[in-house]
Amino acid sequence: MEAARDKYNIFPPSSTFAVSKPPVAVSAAITAPNLFGAPSVVKDAPNPFALGFPVRSKVNDQVKKEMISTKVSGNLGSGEEMDVSTQQMTNGSFKFGTPSKLESPWRDVEWTEARRSSLMKTVSSHRPSCNEMTETRVLLLGPVGSGKSSFISSVQSVFNGRVTNRAMVGSSPNSFTKKSFNIRGQKGEDVPRLVLCDIMGLSEQEMTGLTLHDILSVIKGHVPEGHKFSPDQPVRPETEGYVKWPGLKDKIHCVAFVVDASKILKYPKGTSTIFKQLREHISDLGVHQVALLTHIDQLSPDTAKDVTHVYRSSLIRDMMSKAGELLGMSTSYIVPVQNYASELDVDVNMDVLLLSAVDHIMQYADLYFQDHTGKAETDIFEDMA
Repeated sequence: MEAARDKYNIFPPSSTFAVSKPPVAVSAAITAPNLFGAPSVVKDAPNPFALGFPVRSKVNDQVKKEMISTKVSGNLGSGEEMDVSTQQMTNGSFKFGTPSKLESPWRDVEWTEARRSSLMKTVSSHRPSCNEMTETRVLLLGPVGSGKSSFISSVQSVFNGRVTNRAMVGSSPNSFTKKSFNIRGQKGEDVPRLVLCDIMGLSEQEMTGLTLHDILSVIKGHVPEGHKFSPDQPVRPETEGYVKWPGLKDKIHCVAFVVDASKILKYPKGTSTIFKQLREHISDLGVHQVALLTHIDQLSPDTAKDVTHVYRSSLIRDMMSKAGELLGMSTSYIVPVQNYASELDVDVNMDVLLLSAVDHIMQYADLYFQDHTGKAETDIFEDMA
């Protein structure tokens, strides 16, 4: 147990983890080492979560229309290359070519109103498989702009029956707030006992962003709702509203990583290592993880027009594999989603894809409850460490 205490001590020596530039030390006992590694002493080190190119950009009219085949470095920390023969690359941005369409889908989905209704019923009637719990708490983690907040709004739109946008967390790199969203349905209807937690994305900017210490504090249930994170003020027992003895209702029951499919090939070198180390720390807390692959419509023109083509796209399938390599997880944990953006009305097929993702998340959250049922005393003792 001493080893466990040393491993999860809230403030071991050099315990404030930063993405790039070190935060200001809060006291002499709290230093500022780099995220997942040695103390950050290199001021100009590139941020490992800096994203490489814009999602969409205007393509010069002079660009040739014919499809090109080019080797583009995956830059996922392993040095492998990927053949992007189905798209043009213009100034680092994707331009649609003619993606190959598979004869058979690589995952079977029933794209019908009946399937949507079935998923709605399944998700709405879901209850945590633990008597003392009334809701499932899920933390969304991913780079800025990956689609976390849009996913929350899209799921809420499904249950509202119309496209709505919830209040967003914001993108200020110096101050950001923990916000939890209870998914609500229309009056008189059953609603899922689901809470989606949104915090600042892993920073694109050359500054601190989220720290490992604060991420783990959220997952362990120490961080109060509405807490404003700041790079130079890590969460600690003296923090206002700090939850000293979190119960299961305060903790995160599943973590969903959110990755932008259109940017996977441009993540900086070393990002894969950081994601994998982050996953290792979360796994040590007994929390299961899944992943959402967003912005799939920006990879495939067919899918952009009709989301039912998602599992017939060879490019999306390949990007799923790349996402698995990036995160260090099997593609069976990863599901593609298309968030509502410019739409005014909900769509049956987009709802099916979104509800399938929610159902996927809830299944892994249930594993957490199964693992922790009857372990309340042990959990409390571990939180003392």
